[in-house]
Amino acid sequence: MADLIQPRTLKGFRDYLPQLMIPREHLLEQARRVYRSYGFAPIDTPALEYTEILLGKGGEESDKQLYRFTDHGGRDVALRFDLTVPFARFAAEHMGQLGTPFKRYHMGPVWRGENTQRGRFREFWQCDFDTIGTTANAADIEVVLVIHDLFQALGIDRFTIHVNNRLILNGLLEELDLAGKTKEMLIALDKLPKIGRDGVSAVMSEKANVTLQQAERLLNLAEMQGTNVEILARLGQEFGGNAKAAEGIHRLEELVSTVKAAGVPEDKVKLDLSIARGLDYYTGAVYETFLTDLPKIGSVCSGGRYDNLAKLFTKQELPGVGASLGLDRLLAAMEELNLLQSVATPAPVFVVQFDAQYLGKYQKMARTLRAAGIGVEVYPDAKKVGQQLQFAEKRGFKIALIAGPDEFAQGVWKIKDLAKREEASIPANDVLAVLSGKL
Repeated sequence: MADLIQPRTLKGFRDYLPQLMIPREHLLEQARRVYRSYGFAPIDTPALEYTEILLGKGGEESDKQLYRFTDHGGRDVALRFDLTVPFARFAAEHMGQLGTPFKRYHMGPVWRGENTQRGRFREFWQCDFDTIGTTANAADIEVVLVIHDLFQALGIDRFTIHVNNRLILNGLLEELDLAGKTKEMLIALDKLPKIGRDGVSAVMSEKANVTLQQAERLLNLAEMQGTNVEILARLGQEFGGNAKAAEGIHRLEELVSTVKAAGVPEDKVKLDLSIARGLDYYTGAVYETFLTDLPKIGSVCSGGRYDNLAKLFTKQELPGVGASLGLDRLLAAMEELNLLQSVATPAPVFVVQFDAQYLGKYQKMARTLRAAGIGVEVYPDAKKVGQQLQFAEKRGFKIALIAGPDEFAQGVWKIKDLAKREEASIPANDVLAVLSGKL
């Protein structure tokens, strides 16, 4: 007999059992619903792109993490590392047909050969939404509104959207004669939560020959604390003299006032000048979303404005802004916070097969309920009722329907609430109404 192949997955990749896949699909459904409610249209792009499309778009770190190979036709190809760069290529290729501004959402897997850690995998899904073809601050503000509504739809109340604008940092870099070292500064500042002030200062000195005084000025900006109003006031006083920084400050002021006027609670949006977002292509507003009860898992919805990305593919001006829900990181966080129901079935109703001769009646009831939008599973074997109910409880069904010769003779069904262990006999014609009320 041949040796059995050991069943295993690659490091950084995972299988999803129904207990995780069901809530995962729920997250996708809610994200899709929220995105559509704002007018974002669905698109899709290939998992594989020519390597030249992806190289150099997300910085050196992203280039190192590419899954890159030569295909059977001898072409240099790579798996996409995010959905934004392929969207820039997509926009350059199709925008003449679509017109601007164009709002899209895109959900799909991406791949990065990075070190795995809690909530971070090498294959993971992103759920992007973007507006391309406008520099209007209204599009930047709408990103905050979408993120807020998305987390509300997911049933997550304890979160904060951190917002910054790179124009402020870029203006300061110009003042400090460091405009040519933006990439190095972004990489260093992005490490601030992990290695602290002294660590970032050392990285700046080593990587970009930044003086202690220059580093101090940059870190003072990144570590500015206070309410949104206080931060905006300080920014205006300390950096408002630079035209680029002044534009960034104005856009943040308008963002804060508009989301407040739109009804978003003030504590949900926080100006955070330490948010740099290490990817090279961001040019303006940047966003990161943190869970109040699990901040160390990192941002679960991030993005920003990218005004120059499509210039690599077309001479047409195609500025864009958007964000991406990190589906798998959020799922890992919700699992850790016990926010996921332990359910292994998408159907809430379980029909016991009491007697095989009545299978047609069981299936007829199941089809009646399904037609009304209620998921139903009919057990395939006429085993002991106790065994079937144990199976139903283990899988997480909410309601069991039971009927045998006596019930059919009386024209009733027994409805059992599996969580409360309560049972009642209901006329067959009332089963749908009763279940609709319970579910």
